[in-house]
Amino acid sequence: MSRENGRSEVGVEASGTGEQLALIREAVREKKADRAKPRTWRGAELATELPVARVLVDKGLVHLDRYFDYAVPAAMDAEAQPGVRVRVRFGAGEKGGRREGGKLVSGFIVERVAESEYRGVLAPLAQVLSPERVLSPELLGLCRAVADRYAGTLADVVQLAVPPRRARAEAKPSPPLLAPNAPPEVGSWARYGAGAGFLSALTRGDAPRAVWTALPGATWPQELARAAAAALAGGRGALVVVPDGRAAARVDEALSELIGEGRHVLLTADAGPEERYRRWLAVSRGSVRAVIGTRAAMFAPVADLGLVALWDDGDSSHSDPHAPQPHAREVLIQRSVNERAGFLLGGLSCTVEAAQLVETGWARPLTAEREQVRAAAPLVRTIGEGDEARDAAARVARLPSMAWQVVRDGLTRGPVLVQVPRRGYAPRLACERCRTPARCRACAGPLEAQEAGALACAWCGRAEPDWHCAECGGARLRAQIVGARRTAEELGRAFPAVPVRTSGRDHVLTTVPGAPALVVSTPGAEPVAEGGGYAAALLLDGWALLGRPDLRAGEEALRRWLGAAALVRGQAAGGTVAVIAEPTLRPVQALVRWDPVGHAVRELAERAELGFPPVSRMASVAGRGEDVAELLRTAELPSGAEVLGPVPLPMPDAGRPRRPGDPPPGEEWERALVRVRPGQGAALAAALKAARAARLVKREGEAVRVRIDPPDLG
Repeated sequence: MSRENGRSEVGVEASGTGEQLALIREAVREKKADRAKPRTWRGAELATELPVARVLVDKGLVHLDRYFDYAVPAAMDAEAQPGVRVRVRFGAGEKGGRREGGKLVSGFIVERVAESEYRGVLAPLAQVLSPERVLSPELLGLCRAVADRYAGTLADVVQLAVPPRRARAEAKPSPPLLAPNAPPEVGSWARYGAGAGFLSALTRGDAPRAVWTALPGATWPQELARAAAAALAGGRGALVVVPDGRAAARVDEALSELIGEGRHVLLTADAGPEERYRRWLAVSRGSVRAVIGTRAAMFAPVADLGLVALWDDGDSSHSDPHAPQPHAREVLIQRSVNERAGFLLGGLSCTVEAAQLVETGWARPLTAEREQVRAAAPLVRTIGEGDEARDAAARVARLPSMAWQVVRDGLTRGPVLVQVPRRGYAPRLACERCRTPARCRACAGPLEAQEAGALACAWCGRAEPDWHCAECGGARLRAQIVGARRTAEELGRAFPAVPVRTSGRDHVLTTVPGAPALVVSTPGAEPVAEGGGYAAALLLDGWALLGRPDLRAGEEALRRWLGAAALVRGQAAGGTVAVIAEPTLRPVQALVRWDPVGHAVRELAERAELGFPPVSRMASVAGRGEDVAELLRTAELPSGAEVLGPVPLPMPDAGRPRRPGDPPPGEEWERALVRVRPGQGAALAAALKAARAARLVKREGEAVRVRIDPPDLG
């Protein structure tokens, strides 16, 4: 009901003549139309058609997660199209009938409309940065879905999805689209029961969905490449996401050999900002229809997507550290649904999330028969930590006699891989009897050994001349974790005639020769051995991986072990793996049987019984104690939501680089977990997002960090 001169239109209609009513209605319509027109700023001439641009402003504040209307000047009409980057005045005020002030910020035009619902003066677009349409409707819809799932803002997700602009790259044209390649041969996919059928479905343009447990060996890059080539042969696009640049380079090489150059691009940070943007533009323009890349490539705007593939979804690299911290697996599942594309989740191991996809029927298992597994896998031997070294050389290397024998025999046939859980030289200390970490009595900081053998706190420097374990009273210490450098030195003394190579964060080797050598590596940095793989592998300090205070400790330990053991030759070629860990533990037994799927299925059943993710959905709320309590009090959580905590967050170790989830320096934070039933995840995310927005609008308290599906559950 509109109003004119303080009277309702309905009231006038009840008492006026027909001619008067017609005049009044016409006046009301003219007034409405006049208010709907964007009023110009300083007399600027506006576009004649669709003069209003709805802009996504690059402000990742949760209470500003909406579009803002701006007037389109006539001079910018041709370039100001949906999807382009613009600059606008944001935060301007209205004064004297015009918009003034405001800070210049970047944004994207999402659509052009004829009218605006805003009744004030519309400020015009300040600048069209580029006529390149980088934010397509499909990409915008994906970003919106990801933002809603993770209780984040659309601007933050778009910042992850669209790389920064490089003008020189935009100025160069992209090459023409090549004709589809021929369908690939089945190759090593024949080892999997449904492998040939999966490739055939992709070539036909179907959308099969599979969870693939890869056989041990170095053939998985070729198998991923064949899956991508099958989708391309069917006239559709392909997207393959892997954890790191080394894996991306291997898949890139395999796909180039299979279909030649020019049909795909590699999107990794190693290419540099300008070259990476040039390749991204080739995808956005439709010149290339296949992408291989790391985490950020999950948003690559591949046209007519036919396959999304993710390798090793348990790797923490797939979880983006930037807000709202989406996981590549969930983003690719969303893309598979939105774009009706095939889905392939592969790995040497199997996560509980992958097992859940199979259990619910959303995806089908893609595995090999047990005979194939036994033929491809090495022999795995377990060695208890209580086994003593009876050989003098084994004592020098701090190895049980059986482990030392595995290394010695392996060196007669080729290189031997030694996996060490952590990098570094200085070890952390723990009680030799009960493995309780050695802590300072003054500040609870970790104790470390000084040059003269004395103990001192690594945080406050206080000496501990007479340390005893607070749990069992023991007085003997052991190195909690011995780093790769020290392990390499001790093995070098035990095998003085054998070269020792190290691979870790500071220096990662891609390959090593097939000649006898010791290769000491941290998990994930293991190089590929030429000539068929390693002769043997030794997995040290298994208790350190299994003893982590994390819900995923067993799953992660098995994933790391399988990644190293898969580089060892099969049993037929004499390959042997020795793992130093308690033989009766479930992850150790799964390694011995090479049964990652069985381990994941049992883990999923236990989590379902206890109500743990991924069966339930969880959110982490972290901040100062009073802020966390207030946000949870005001949030309209779904019915049946369970709040766990809050509990204090541990302060980060001194000297360690700050991570995205760490509290600000000097602040004591708490964390609460909110758990809801299956199917309530969207409502939980919406409730927490709305509560955060309300606090920001009212400027109440300090910011609170919300993370959906936190990976670090203890």
